[in-house]
Order: sequence, then C-alpha cells, then structure tokens
Amino acid sequence: MALKEAATVDALQVFYTDLERKHLAPLWTATADLLPREPKTKVLPFLWRWSDLWSLAQRSGELIPIERGGERRVLALINPGLTGRYRTSHTLWAAVQYLQPGERAPAHRHTPAAIRWIIQGEGSYTAVDGEKCVMGRGDLVLTPAWSWHDHGNDTQEPMIWMDGLDLPLVNDLDGTFFEPYPDFSQPLTKPENDSERRYGLGQLKPTWEKQLGPASPLLNYKWNQTSEALGRLAGSGASPFDDVAMEFINPHTGGPVLPTMACWIQLIRPGIRTRAHRQTNSAVYQVFEGSGATIINGKRFDWKKGDMFVVPPWSWHEHANPTDAEAILFSIQDTPVMAALGLYREQAYEENGGHQEVVSTFQG
Repeated sequence: MALKEAATVDALQVFYTDLERKHLAPLWTATADLLPREPKTKVLPFLWRWSDLWSLAQRSGELIPIERGGERRVLALINPGLTGRYRTSHTLWAAVQYLQPGERAPAHRHTPAAIRWIIQGEGSYTAVDGEKCVMGRGDLVLTPAWSWHDHGNDTQEPMIWMDGLDLPLVNDLDGTFFEPYPDFSQPLTKPENDSERRYGLGQLKPTWEKQLGPASPLLNYKWNQTSEALGRLAGSGASPFDDVAMEFINPHTGGPVLPTMACWIQLIRPGIRTRAHRQTNSAVYQVFEGSGATIINGKRFDWKKGDMFVVPPWSWHEHANPTDAEAILFSIQDTPVMAALGLYREQAYEENGGHQEVVSTFQG
C-alpha cells in the first residue's frame, strides 16, 4: 500500500510537471485563491499627511524642472500593500501636482481619464481640447480620456491639486496610449470656461447639442456651486453611512462624471458618527476642510485638513467628526466600473449599533 501511495505521489508530480510544461494549470489546486467566499484585497488602508505632502511638493519645486520628457511635477500616493506599483488602490491612482508661479506643464493626451481637485491656490488653469478652465480652490476639473490637456500658472502663488486617474485599471486592461502634443502648448480655440457657460447650470443645455460621449461635457465644477448644494442638502437629509454626501454628475445623463470614476463631496457635520458599511468599490479621500476620523476595519485614522487616505474594497468603514466645526471630504471612487460589470454590492454593519470596535490607531 505504501509503495502504491508513493507511486501515486510520484505520478502526480510528473503530471503537474507535464501540465506546467504545456502551459496548463489544474483548477483544483487553485480554487480557494481564485474563488474566495468574499474579496481578499491586497490594498491596505493608509493615510498621507498634508504636512508631508506640502513640504515634499515644495522641495520638488526646488529640485525638479518641468520640461518635455518629465511632463509633470507629480508625487504619487503609493499603497504599501501594492509594493512597487504606481497605485493608490488596485484601480485608482492619486497624486498631488505642484505648479510654481509662471510655470507651464506641456500638452499631451492619454487614454487613462483624469480629474483635478484643487487643494490650494487661485487662478491657474487647465486647458482641455482647446478650452481654458480657470481653476480655484475646491474646483473639480475633468480631463476625459484622450483629451489634449496642459496646465499653466500665471499667478503669483504656487498651485497644488489632487490628481485622480484610472491609470491602474487601464494598464491592467492593456488599454494605455500616450501622445505628446506637437508643440509645448495647445492652441486655445474656445472661449474661456466654455463648458461652464454651456452646461454649468446642470438642468439646462444648448438645444443644438446632443450627448457627445460617455464623459461629462462640463469640465469645471466650481466650488461656489458645490458648497451651496452641500448647504442646501444639509437642511434636507443625510445618509446614515456618509452623512451629507453628494456625487458630481454628468449633466447630460445624471450618471458619473467619467465612465470609470465617480467623484463625491461630503459634509460630516459636527458631532456626527456615521454607521459603518462596506462596498465592493475602493475610494481615495482628500480632507478639504476640518478634522475628524475614519475607522477602517477597526483601525482609527485621524485626519485633518489636507490629509489624504484610501479605503480598500470590501472594508468596513465609518466617519466621525467629534469637533464643533464642519468637515468636508472629497473622494474619487471606482464605483462606475463595478456597477457596469454587475459587481457592485454594499453591506451595512449590524453589530454594536452599526459601529466598529476600535482596536488600533494609525500612526503613519
């Protein structure tokens, strides 16, 4: 019997070797990894401090020139669970971009779509397909896939903003194309802030224009309108999981601003602690105003103005604002992809009144 078992073991080893040589693999040895009962992500929750982001961005301005070839002065947020890969989550890439007074970043285009969320500064611009979008703090500026775009700062102060791209997703799909513009800058062929004039009210559009594509035709969502909308909603209702949360939408469709990324703005009112839940999407947050904490899988992440953090997919999370001042969070999320593929789901935390037990605190 022992000889037979030994022979079987030897035969299996030979069989598996033959499979490997023929570029085949047995499913029965990998089922648990390929088909887990629920998602097992390598993305780790993490927080980047504004004090570090700002000081290192300033140092980059002293050391790194912007020129054709380097293209941008950008510091990417690298998830420690995805070592060696330019990813903030498995699908999302986030960074801070720094532009000094008088500088311009060269024009190019790429298939990954991008957003700019303005953190600090007033009056710089992003030009998108011939339209100059003047940017201020709290503005959301879109760069849809394969759109020519360049940046400029004609002001007397440095500008810093959050970049958000679907770069990891597009790379995994082998769909990345990149092309520099023939000249350093593209010509401005449209009136300044043209898309804002046409679509800025949201509920109205020019009668002679039809839906042009899957991305929002409105390129610049201005902070004054966003702030006003948040204030109005705060007097009407709130989500038990996200408090006063709103999504930036495509005014043509009512859907997300980009096919692969949703953008949220949410107000966490003073004294609020939301209920915990988890979703199959991932999200990267920027603390626009105030301070508070987010508990992710039992770990408390204390944040303040300027900080950025990532919530991995299928991770319990809740937000808390123990202060007497409002807190505002901006986020990019990969929800549109998960929803389009029929993979989006959400679950509420039912224990302890909907609140997690805090077992540790993020130290950085």
